[in-house]
Amino acid sequence: MGKDTRHDKRLLKKAFSRAASHYDASAAFQRDVGARLMELLPQQQLAHSTVLDLGCGTGFFSQQLALQSHCLMALDLSERMLEHAYQRCGDAVTYIVGDAEQLPLATNSVDFVFSSLALQWCHDLSLPLKEIKRVLKPGGSAVFSTLLDGSLSELKQAWKTVDKHRHVNNFLTHEEVNKCCLSAGFNEARVTQQAVTLGYASGMALMKDLKGIGATHLTEGRANGLIGRAKFRQLEDAYALFRQQDGLLPATYQVGFGVVTNE
Repeated sequence: MGKDTRHDKRLLKKAFSRAASHYDASAAFQRDVGARLMELLPQQQLAHSTVLDLGCGTGFFSQQLALQSHCLMALDLSERMLEHAYQRCGDAVTYIVGDAEQLPLATNSVDFVFSSLALQWCHDLSLPLKEIKRVLKPGGSAVFSTLLDGSLSELKQAWKTVDKHRHVNNFLTHEEVNKCCLSAGFNEARVTQQAVTLGYASGMALMKDLKGIGATHLTEGRANGLIGRAKFRQLEDAYALFRQQDGLLPATYQVGFGVVTNE
């Protein structure tokens, strides 16, 4: 029997809805990546364009895009996230509850799509990319960022010394993201990879941040039962082996930045 993606999306929606009220306090990495992605947009063309912020979260970048574009639509799977986006952006934005794999938008209705660190939560990356291609006008383009294989490698290695369960999500390789772009119908895709490393005082501080943004949801489930204090102490000891000269523990993300055009 195939994977129940509907069940997975319900759990994902629940995780991000639960994190909505405190998301911004833990989202330094998301803001950094989103700022880099913003630079890939043709800023001079946005003033007369319809733009979709796909997976907008609490609307941090929706607010910036609304100031630059003629019409901005902010879409998210979580109503709670959109409530916070509205508190930030007000009536300058059109808010849409929706699934990236089934966009509730007309074909050829959008000039540009901006999607930062949202598409990695889809079971098959080619599906939201196909939807993006469908809603883009001819000549329209999309910029997206997504996590790649190797992200949080330090945390993953530390957990391996504690038990055999999977505690960190697996992500696509750079090559696999390129293949998904081609599978979606984009003849040319420009996907670059950058490593972004954050520093934490402890493994628990990193875990707190991941929980704060709702990113503790595992796309392929997790082991049953709670993780006890003893295991967390083991994790801290294992993670301490990565401590840098500045005294901080590294959390390295491999980020893919993609640019695709509906030719």
